[in-house]
Amino acid sequence: MSDTQHQQHSPSPTDFGFEIEHRLVHDGAEAPDGRPLGRAGVISTPHGEIRTPAFIPVGTKATVKSLLPETVAELGGQAVLANAYHLFLQPGSDIVDEAGGLGKFMNWPGPTFTDSGGFQVMSLGVGFKKVISMSAEANAEAEVIAKTKERLAHVDEDGVTFKSFINGDRHRFTPEVSMQVQHQLGADIIFAFDELTTLFDSREYQEQSVARTERWAVRCLDEHARLTSVRTHRPYQALFGVVQGAQYEDLRRSAARGLAGLRGAEATEQSFDGFGIGGAIEKRELGTIVAWVSEELPEDKPRHLLGISEPEDMFVAVAAGVDTFDCVAPSRQARGGTMYSSGGRVNAKSAGQRRKFEPLDPECDCYTCQNFTAAYLHHLFKANEMLASTLATIHNERYIVRLVDRMRESIIDGTFAELRDETLGRLARRARS
Repeated sequence: MSDTQHQQHSPSPTDFGFEIEHRLVHDGAEAPDGRPLGRAGVISTPHGEIRTPAFIPVGTKATVKSLLPETVAELGGQAVLANAYHLFLQPGSDIVDEAGGLGKFMNWPGPTFTDSGGFQVMSLGVGFKKVISMSAEANAEAEVIAKTKERLAHVDEDGVTFKSFINGDRHRFTPEVSMQVQHQLGADIIFAFDELTTLFDSREYQEQSVARTERWAVRCLDEHARLTSVRTHRPYQALFGVVQGAQYEDLRRSAARGLAGLRGAEATEQSFDGFGIGGAIEKRELGTIVAWVSEELPEDKPRHLLGISEPEDMFVAVAAGVDTFDCVAPSRQARGGTMYSSGGRVNAKSAGQRRKFEPLDPECDCYTCQNFTAAYLHHLFKANEMLASTLATIHNERYIVRLVDRMRESIIDGTFAELRDETLGRLARRARS
């Protein structure tokens, strides 16, 4: 359905849907009632379908760095996710709105996601890492919470005050502002404004934060309903609530139950169309925590796990009921020369690649591996050629997209356990060698 057609069709939650097609009945997590949590399905949006499980490439500033939109589609990307806070700062969400929305602005015809700015609450206000630590033991507190640097975000009950990392200007994000920005960006799937905490926040603070995120969620539902009713020239945007609660079972379960039954204070018919699972999660507890949340959320709504892309983590999460993922790691690591492969990680810059006149991963079907050698890729990185980032990103994104697509196929044909054991076994053997 085109945006022009939507001028005669008021946006409605019925424009978005999710259907479960197959269930992971063996070697997956089950709810206490015996209900399988892992599933394969289809998310329907005004700009197309997403076959799940699916990995969603991240285009933070309305571009997957170094790739054309057509390339993202060719490597199998079904949707892209952009960052609301970054686009609010530059070029401005009003500019994107005037251009016709995120998809038209970046010439991407398929489904789009935007996050709420909640990640920046943590990354700019607490830590200065670009990723969330998945191990409480691997990092000292000083490495995650930078006490000697100016914090660029401050949380209060009403919202968050940000200091722009671009020019130092101060901006205010509230649940209402996040909804306004995301409606202007026009993505098919948007997220409620939440507070993201770290593994180092106290239990008391985690409790306060979960409660605050739920209060913000009610405000998001109200503002989302209001904007939907007045912006009838745009397709319906599905709003996902975000489940926080860190590593605590009671907080995760209560947060999920609360969001599942939540309605707007004024828009009493407005509920969430799906759910994100967010927060810092210890790697070794990922499957357990995701299963807690999946058991509490409604079956007929999709679940998105924010910020995960490691193969072992995705297998665990899919088995525990996750439908979609996003993460910047595949493209970010590619630009630094760290490559995924069927035999484990490869450093494209290492001396061992210099005379390797074969594909970096002979089993990969991506454009890079079908047309270039590891030696050529090594040369591009050593020569600081821009093409290095393009070819490396094509490969890494294709590897992850293809792996999750294979997970979907394996759920359908009943070979999920075999695919998991073979894939992770090979990666483990390479890690030991």
